Amino acid sequence: MIERIEFNGEQLALIVRSSFQEPGVHFFTPSHLSQQLAYMRHPAGHAIPPHIHNPVPREVQYTQEVLFLRRGRLRVDFYTQAGVYLESRELGPGDVILLATGGHGFEILDEVEMIEVKQGPYAGDADKTRFTGIGSAQARVVRL
Repeated sequence: MIERIEFNGEQLALIVRSSFQEPGVHFFTPSHLSQQLAYMRHPAGHAIPPHIHNPVPREVQYTQEVLFLRRGRLRVDFYTQAGVYLESRELGPGDVILLATGGHGFEILDEVEMIEVKQGPYAGDADKTRFTGIGSAQARVVRL
């Protein structure tokens, strides 16, 4: 239900499958990541006390993004920082993925509807380096 994609001891991505259902609060990311991902499940009547987030200086080096797949199927291809293809995973409705490091590309398998969350502000062309990845015929798709 939780899958970590790693290369050379570095976490590239974290997938939370739609089937994950545990009571309480579960943070899947270590505190040093600039994008935090948690799952929360509480019964009716549970209260989360009102709170304010304090201004805390933070330094963000790389953009990390979270995709919430609402509908369809999507193949995610993972690459090293140097652009070398590693492996692929397929996501379906209700799956969530945190893309932390390395490179990634996507192929839409069935029309998708998804939500993306990432840090800002967006730096335009300076925000990413595009490269030629694998073609769909070359992909080693891992079906889960």
